[in-house]
Amino acid sequence: MDRFQDICAKIHKKEYKLTPQRQIILRALLANDEEHLSAEDVYGIVKQKHPEIGLATVYRTLELLAELDVLLKMDFGDGRLRYEFADLDGTHHHHHLICNNCGKVQEFEDDLLEGLEQTIQKNSNFKILDHQLKFFGLCAECQKEAKD
Repeated sequence: MDRFQDICAKIHKKEYKLTPQRQIILRALLANDEEHLSAEDVYGIVKQKHPEIGLATVYRTLELLAELDVLLKMDFGDGRLRYEFADLDGTHHHHHLICNNCGKVQEFEDDLLEGLEQTIQKNSNFKILDHQLKFFGLCAECQKEAKD
């Protein structure tokens, strides 16, 4: 089963309707899986072919998908929530490198915090379910521009 079908099954299992609008929004997210899209970004993509879908519908759909743990909400400090798909297998997701100049977001795959999580859990009797790590700085392109 492909990812679209997996997500549709999850929506149906929770007894939500998979409306045509939700399908269109979900397909737009899947087509841009490598991006960290805001609601406005998703709306911009969707309205090109489906101008009848409003921004409020996009917001509601993103909130529903986040509530169902299909999407993760990410705050990169730019005043807009961004979304990415949650890992279906429950493993830790990646971390982010955020450029302060251009806003570009890069993913950092190494999870260097697993040992720290174990230590925290052992020493504080606190069960960690997940974590997010964000590094802020300058991407390679912005560093190059600054030198020129």
